[in-house]
Amino acid sequence: MTARPSVVGSEAGPATPYPYKMEGKVIAGFGRGSKELGIPTANLPVDDADTPWIAAIPSGVYFGYASLALPESHPDRPSAGAAFHIFPMVMSIGYNPFYKNTVRSAEVHVLHKFTADFYDAPMRLLILDFIREEKNYDSLEALIDDINFDCVVAKKSLARENWAPAKGLVVGSPDVEGKLDVEWLVRSA
Repeated sequence: MTARPSVVGSEAGPATPYPYKMEGKVIAGFGRGSKELGIPTANLPVDDADTPWIAAIPSGVYFGYASLALPESHPDRPSAGAAFHIFPMVMSIGYNPFYKNTVRSAEVHVLHKFTADFYDAPMRLLILDFIREEKNYDSLEALIDDINFDCVVAKKSLARENWAPAKGLVVGSPDVEGKLDVEWLVRSA
């Protein structure tokens, strides 16, 4: 296996055509993320009308930030004050050849440990860059290893000044005083 970089993207921050924006309510996926992989995902519908850019980008793994509007009753809601809370994320946009999917999906792994599901919660994505193309795997273990390394790449890539928002805006993030504009993620509907 070829060694992959543990950080992607320029030190200067996201470059054109990024960031991509996507939003919708979290929908049920294939049920594999948590059960088979141990890597839960929150899926968004792929709609070419709402996200015309999605048809033109390569299938693969991306990273950035997700914001969630968890209901007041959700056990993982960080605070009562804000409607949306920002989390780092890594995501797959594609067909997942290991599973032979025939429909393109957007599967987001929020880099935070949740104790409960959040189906139907509004979610916004600020997709900042590309990690790698999707590929097929010889084993489930190889797929899991690659996804876990994607998470490392996302965390390290986001822990830089031009890739992070102001300190305190991201739930559970390293103490980085960033310059990234994330206003879209937390704006009022």
